[in-house]
Amino acid sequence: MNAPLSTVAGWVADAERVTVLTGAGISTDSGIPDFRGPNGVWTRDPEAEKLFTLDNYLADPQVRRRAWLARRDNPAWTAQPGPGHLALVTLERTGRLHAIVTQNIDGLHQKAGSDPERVIEVHGNMFGVRCMTCGDRTTMREALDRVAAGEPDPACRHCGGILKSTTILFGEPLDRRCLERAFEAATACDLFLAVGTTLQVFPVAGLVDAAATAGARVVIVNAEPTPYDPVADAVLRDPIAQVLPGIVADAKPKG
Repeated sequence: MNAPLSTVAGWVADAERVTVLTGAGISTDSGIPDFRGPNGVWTRDPEAEKLFTLDNYLADPQVRRRAWLARRDNPAWTAQPGPGHLALVTLERTGRLHAIVTQNIDGLHQKAGSDPERVIEVHGNMFGVRCMTCGDRTTMREALDRVAAGEPDPACRHCGGILKSTTILFGEPLDRRCLERAFEAATACDLFLAVGTTLQVFPVAGLVDAAATAGARVVIVNAEPTPYDPVADAVLRDPIAQVLPGIVADAKPKG
């Protein structure tokens, strides 16, 4: 259902525990394109989706070379948190924010000032690198320095295996404990906000059902329709940069 911004702001102000699920849409105001939107990365270049599929990544050196260049050029390296990220920091300071479950890999929630202990990165992040053979880990910066020095597809220095970012690709299992934490956060809240996500990727999209089944109000903030709109208590289509600051504005510190 559609609901006035003021109504949702009242729900936020009255909530005891708010869990927020964020997707790519919250970072578009920071200059990081989403994937499936009208101007998304995959909308403009369907071949780019191969960079995010594990089988393609492991099998094709050309995909890996392109992936390393995409990592090098990712706008997240210089991006600054947007109004949506900052609004969630404001909400956290009221004592109402239980957790942020994010599908994003850009680290902007932490950069905005969110408590890293409250941020659950279900798809990993872009700042680390792991060997797919021996499991050795290093930093993305070190790997990109090797790319800059002339290695288009740097291999593991310990075993020669394929390196990839600590981002979770399609076909790669999510971290079990991280996913458990996400579902625990969804079932422990009394208000669940899904922000800037198409709710098409599972199992994360199932957090909406988990929260609703546990009795939480569900609010979806997304420009495009999602499969879970009929489940939501409110759906807000206005820009995230306007909606999130607006719905946290009336929330006062607890206690």
